Amino acid sequence: MSAFERYLSLWVALAIAAGIALGSLLPDGFQWLAAIEYGSVNFIVAVLIWFMVYPMMVSVDFSSLKRVHERPKGLIITLVVNWLIKPFTMAGLGVAFFHYFFIDLIDPANANQYIAGLILLGAAPCTAMVFVWSQLTKGDPNYTLAQVALNDVIMIFAFAPIVALLLGVTDIEVPWATLILSVALYVLIPLIAGVLTRWQISAGASSREDAERAVKRFISTVKPLSVLGLLATVVLLFGFQGTVILQQPLLIGLIAVPLLIQSYGIFAIAYAAARLWKVPFNVAAPCAMIGTSNFFELAVAVAIGMFGLNSGAALVTVVGVLVEVPVMLSLVAFANRTQHWFPSTAPARDD
Repeated sequence: MSAFERYLSLWVALAIAAGIALGSLLPDGFQWLAAIEYGSVNFIVAVLIWFMVYPMMVSVDFSSLKRVHERPKGLIITLVVNWLIKPFTMAGLGVAFFHYFFIDLIDPANANQYIAGLILLGAAPCTAMVFVWSQLTKGDPNYTLAQVALNDVIMIFAFAPIVALLLGVTDIEVPWATLILSVALYVLIPLIAGVLTRWQISAGASSREDAERAVKRFISTVKPLSVLGLLATVVLLFGFQGTVILQQPLLIGLIAVPLLIQSYGIFAIAYAAARLWKVPFNVAAPCAMIGTSNFFELAVAVAIGMFGLNSGAALVTVVGVLVEVPVMLSLVAFANRTQHWFPSTAPARDD
């Protein structure tokens, strides 16, 4: 890991400060950038995420991907945490904090809105950013792709029923444009670009070993783009919400509390399960990260569509975006320090 990557948390902190400052000084400019979107997916952010995800996608070897099912433990942990635990713990934390613990600190009329926003975040596991966290923990790119792809398929069918169940309503309009466009922009397009790049690099190699060495050299060359893309994304996201953060710091802090407990709690559950089940580190770290991070584009879009742009639910989903990057970086650092807890490699098939 380069010196620049070792101090990534510092650069992210500076990017957060820069985003808030620029968002306050240049609100019209950031509003203009925020308006470059379709289906609540911002294309500027999408391009930056491409920079983050692209090196990981070049690492994907489709010849190995077809054997992922032979090691199902990581997939099982991901699915159980994402769909049988995470949405329900998030709803429980929302009720506990906004109906009981914070009842004297917030407007009771908005309590249900805040709970709804938390539920929307809890029911939407990460699609794109997990590739970045996987790369920072040297995760298996083939396995990470399989985990994300499986979650995306399940999300198409499970997101609306789970949200409807937890909100106590039966008529939820899923923003299909956001869901489909996000998967295409954040997963499909960079995956195609990565596959084509890998094919072009490998085409001139005399052996498989030479091809792998050439691919690794290319990835090490473009890897700085991933970090720069992350920092630019942080500046934009915090710039979009800089005014809100400065105007309502107490409320932002209150919303962040259940989000922080949820994030660290879900990571602990998945990470502990992976350790007990002796899942190799390059699978264990990404499978814990997928459950911890959220598909915030989808959550924001649904919150705005159901409750309105200025609703408490929409605000909670935005705070979820702000909390996620620092939290995930801390978990990346923790995972890298504890990788000795896990086997370094896996057998051809799980026992």
